[in-house]
Amino acid sequence: MDGSLALLGTTGSLVGLGLLESYFHRRKLATIPTRIHVNGTRGKSSVTRLIAAGLRASGKRTCAKTTGTLARMILPDGAEYPVFRPARANVIEQIRIVRAAAELESEALVIECMALIPYLQWLCEFMLVHATHSVITNARADHLDVMGPGENDVAWALLGMVPNDGKLYTAERRHLDAFRKVCDDRKSELITVGEDEVNAIQPLDLAQFPYIEHAENVALALRVLSDLGVDRATALQGMWSASPDPGIMTVAELDFFGREIVFVNGFAANDPESTERIWNMACDRYPSVGKRIMIFNCRFDRPDRSRQLAECCAAWRPADHYVLIGSGTYIFAKHAINAGLDSRKLVMAEGDGAPEIFEKVVSLSGRSSLVMGMANIGGAGLDVVRYFRNRGIVDEKAF
Repeated sequence: MDGSLALLGTTGSLVGLGLLESYFHRRKLATIPTRIHVNGTRGKSSVTRLIAAGLRASGKRTCAKTTGTLARMILPDGAEYPVFRPARANVIEQIRIVRAAAELESEALVIECMALIPYLQWLCEFMLVHATHSVITNARADHLDVMGPGENDVAWALLGMVPNDGKLYTAERRHLDAFRKVCDDRKSELITVGEDEVNAIQPLDLAQFPYIEHAENVALALRVLSDLGVDRATALQGMWSASPDPGIMTVAELDFFGREIVFVNGFAANDPESTERIWNMACDRYPSVGKRIMIFNCRFDRPDRSRQLAECCAAWRPADHYVLIGSGTYIFAKHAINAGLDSRKLVMAEGDGAPEIFEKVVSLSGRSSLVMGMANIGGAGLDVVRYFRNRGIVDEKAF
């Protein structure tokens, strides 16, 4: 009996502490008038940074948090710091971000959704953020192991973070029926960014960025900022001065002892559609190279991504070599061969560090080569990017 009472008392105490924490969290949220929750398959880190930069340029005291290649907290003066994680990423860290933004007397918080599992996407919005404005950049076939099995399921999963009585902005075009249904259910306004708004982003606008930015991201951010009272010129000035995410697409050109190597960082484009588009752009930009080499950074905890890319890459413009790095490379190899890829073109480099991977690529390059990193930026991907960057001339606007 005494044990039961002790258990009941402990449970009651924990519930009470949880309710108390929730109460104080909501009080912190209430001090931040504008809360923008950004989600999507591709571009959400960039859009988070673009919106925050536009708000800062307008004079609004703004904090932002991204969960892209490396999680970052961006302060009202534009300075940014890594987000400390004592263990693996956990959505509860958003509470710390809100607390920090409130203590900095932020007028706006732009925060990237870090959840993948559908119910956690709902939890992030309804328990942690309570957005006044939400953004879903797009819905693509990625993370199908937790959000799939199909692209339509991904769209429904992302829609879990649509707020009640708020606004949802999106550049998505394929799954708008689902977007409308959820917005109607939650009495939120759906605001779509169409082709006309994307086409209104001029090449000169994109040329002002010190890195490669996509017109869809800029158009989406501009629409959000316009509704928040930021004029286009001010918003663009802020965006142009913003620091990019560490995983942005860059190009490094190397002359390594007479071998001319062009390395394209496409690691952050995880889904097949985006990856193929970048590969085609790279092939068009560098048509005269002697060899074409794909580096796939595999992850044993992302088997569906490996399978997707393996099955699709067999139908893309061919490469001369396919270098498999990271972990769980056998999954990629099996599906690629089953899809018709010549097994003799596969180069297994699982567990190799960046120096060993670099040497393998050099040995495969001949006199000149186009090398593109794909699949995952985490782990070996970021190390490989740094290794090539530090040995070449980086052109962040090659495309």
